[in-house]
Amino acid sequence: MISSSMLYPEPAVEVVRKGRVSRIAMEHQWRSPVDEDADARQRGDILVSRWTRNDTQSLEVVSPVSTTHHCIAMNLKCTSLTFSHAGKTLVRGRVTAGAVQITAPDVRCRAVFESPGDVLHLFVSPQVLGECFEDTFDRPHPGEIRIDDPRLVRDPALERLGQALAVSQSNDAALGKVFTDSVSLAIVSRVIARHFTVTERQTREASALPSWRLSRAIEYIDAHLAESIGLADIATSTGLTRMHFASQFRRATGMRPHEYLLRRRIDHAQRLLLESKHNVLDVALSCGFRSQAHFTTVFKRLVGETPYCWRMKANVDRQADSRISGSERKISPAGQG
Repeated sequence: MISSSMLYPEPAVEVVRKGRVSRIAMEHQWRSPVDEDADARQRGDILVSRWTRNDTQSLEVVSPVSTTHHCIAMNLKCTSLTFSHAGKTLVRGRVTAGAVQITAPDVRCRAVFESPGDVLHLFVSPQVLGECFEDTFDRPHPGEIRIDDPRLVRDPALERLGQALAVSQSNDAALGKVFTDSVSLAIVSRVIARHFTVTERQTREASALPSWRLSRAIEYIDAHLAESIGLADIATSTGLTRMHFASQFRRATGMRPHEYLLRRRIDHAQRLLLESKHNVLDVALSCGFRSQAHFTTVFKRLVGETPYCWRMKANVDRQADSRISGSERKISPAGQG
């Protein structure tokens, strides 16, 4: 069975016997495989080819459009280029070795190479994608697989497999084919495992905390700012476990519960510093901080100044605003006359 972490040829032999991979050939046209076997495409094989150029002059290339095969492009050396996918520019600049990009069928790509390049291309049929999915997840995929995410992927396992495939040399044609077949299938299996694992993880991701639960959490936090509040306390107020509450709260607010609690405490502290005569220590204790030093550290990190300096400047600004407002009231009657 093929697994997503397969790094050796032996586990792939059973699938190799199905005759799904052709030999590596050099491309005469970018992303256009050379079929050594005239029936290779018709059988739905993986077509493996390599495109290289050593010229330093700028070169524009456009890919043929395949109606059936995905193209897995594996960059073997650093290069500078502009790469467009379905009319949208994805890359403009340097691309490192090991970067992988996947193009679905019926999508045209265009590139302008500004430096030498070396790219390995695997053209993968729907049949192979389906076989690799079933071998990886022990169940068939419902319908035909289409991978529509064209972003560059950096995966050390894919990089090692691509480099191994690129440098493979053997005087034994049969052995060379087994190795090429095995590594190629390992690459496809890894791509399938990555794509569908990420998709399932995103599907399982917690939804945002509903507004009524969020209101309960905020009410609880505001009512207990001076106390030692734990994550379990806030979660209980919403009727959720700590794990579910934390993930949903972060999606709803963009902050972890601890970060949000600190900000609410600092907001409350700012109101007390302006509206009360309490000293800094009393304000700190009233907002749930156990020491003035900790309060000062957090306040300065979030506000940019120490509580004392912030209070002094805020009072000066408020007095200045009050004087300006008083002057305007005095001037106003004369202006109206």
